[in-house]
Amino acid sequence: MTYYKKLVGEKCYLSPCSLEDAEKWTEWLNDLEVTLPLGDEAYTPFSLDKQKEVINDIIKEQSHVFNIIELENDTLIGRCGFFGIDHVNRKAMLGIVIGEKEYWDKGYGQDATKLLLDYGFNLLNLNSIMLGTFSFNERAINCYKKVGFKEIGRRRQARIIAGKKFDIIFMDILAEEFGSIYVNKFMRKK
Repeated sequence: MTYYKKLVGEKCYLSPCSLEDAEKWTEWLNDLEVTLPLGDEAYTPFSLDKQKEVINDIIKEQSHVFNIIELENDTLIGRCGFFGIDHVNRKAMLGIVIGEKEYWDKGYGQDATKLLLDYGFNLLNLNSIMLGTFSFNERAINCYKKVGFKEIGRRRQARIIAGKKFDIIFMDILAEEFGSIYVNKFMRKK
């Protein structure tokens, strides 16, 4: 599989999606350990055909969704992107998943999130990027805080899993709170 380096970080890079990724995406989305922290994906069955359809739509619409590729070995480890983009008010929602569990807790999510923010703020010219995560997802919350996201609110007991109730935590970051890690390298040359 050939991947293309759209934005490059210290541990990983972001690459456009390909139909060849569908099998790996399907594997992740049917693994409860991966999907429980994500949301609706945990209780939705995903087939390979459906994933091919989703990726085909991403490609056709030129959506801002990327594969996360481990830099050293060009291994597909996750995906990330923006949804709900509002170009008038310059805002969007961010989503990310590291599907390959052996890459958890090693800084890949943080590196990929920084790259995606750089893309959003410096190429899409967004001003505000928001996300939502569940209160039990401490690994993600810590990652987002390290990157610069701030908690802006909660929806209490918004997710019920196995009879337990969890809050959804909303976080955001503004363009003025983020410094480019990749895009500005190209602007200094001009």
